[in-house]
Amino acid sequence: MSELAEIISRNEDQIRSEWTRDMSKSVERADLMSKTELDEQCSALLKAIVDGSRVSGVREITGAGWNAARDLLTEITASRARQGFSPSEVATFVLSLKQPLFAAIRREMSKSADKMFETLWGATELLDGLALITTESYIATREEFIARQQQELLELSTPVVKLWDGILALPIIGTLDSARTQVVMENLLQTVVSTNSKYAIIDITGVPTVDTLVAQHLLKTITAARLMGADCIISGVRPQIAQTIVHLGINLEDVITRAKLSDAFALALQRSGRTVVRIGSAGSAASGAPRALAGPLAKQED
Repeated sequence: MSELAEIISRNEDQIRSEWTRDMSKSVERADLMSKTELDEQCSALLKAIVDGSRVSGVREITGAGWNAARDLLTEITASRARQGFSPSEVATFVLSLKQPLFAAIRREMSKSADKMFETLWGATELLDGLALITTESYIATREEFIARQQQELLELSTPVVKLWDGILALPIIGTLDSARTQVVMENLLQTVVSTNSKYAIIDITGVPTVDTLVAQHLLKTITAARLMGADCIISGVRPQIAQTIVHLGINLEDVITRAKLSDAFALALQRSGRTVVRIGSAGSAASGAPRALAGPLAKQED
C-alpha cells in the first residue's frame, strides 16, 4: 500500500484544493476558523498521512510511523473543540478527504482494477481510523473541560467570608460529598491560616439533607479546623435536620450548633470578648446613628 503515499505526494495540491472546496460546501466554519488556518491543517495532515503510510503502512495506524499523525489530529481536535466545533464537524474534516483522495486513486490506477480497489479499501480503512481518533480526542477534550469547570464551580460554591477580625463564615449550599468536602476543608484551612482566625461558622442552611455521610464530612472539617486552632460553630440547623440527626444517632455533642447564622455570629463575638451595643436612643439609631462592637478591654466601631 505504499502506492497511496506516492499518489498523495504526486497529487497533493489538487487533493488539498478539492478537499477544501468540498469542505466549504459542508463543514467549513468561516465564523470559527480562517481559510489560511484550514489550509495549514489540511497540508499538515496530508504530509502526516504520507509519512505514516511510508513507514508503517495504511493498515497499522497504531504503529510508530503514525505517531505524528495521531498527535496532529489530537491537537487539531482539541483546538476545534475549544473553538466550538461539534464532534461530527471534527470527524467530517477527516472523512471529507475521501472523495478527492479516491478521485486521485482512480486517475492513477484506472488500468488495474484489482489494485485500484485494494488501494481504495486501504484508504477507506485508514480515513475511518483517523476519524475515530478525532472522536476519541474530542471526547477526552470535552471531559477535561467539564472536569475543570466542575472544579471551578466547586471553588466558587464554597466561599469563606470574613465576618469580623478572627471570625469566618463558610456558607454551604447543596450536597456535601467527598470531593466537595476536600475543597471546603482546603479553603477553610487556608483562610484560617492567612487571617489567623479563631472562630469559623459553618452555615448549612442551604444543605437540603444531612445524613450520616454528610455529618461525617462536617465532623472531618471541624476536626481539621480545630487542629489549626479554630473553633467551629454549625449554624442553619433546621427542625427537620435536627430530627434526622437524632434519628440517625449522629453524635454532635462536642459541636456547637445554632439555628441561625446571626445567633452563631453573636456567639462568636461573645467568645472573642466582644458584644454588640447600640449607641444613642432608638430614634437616633434609626436616623443613622453609628453602632459599635465593644468588648471588656477595647471598643471597635463599624
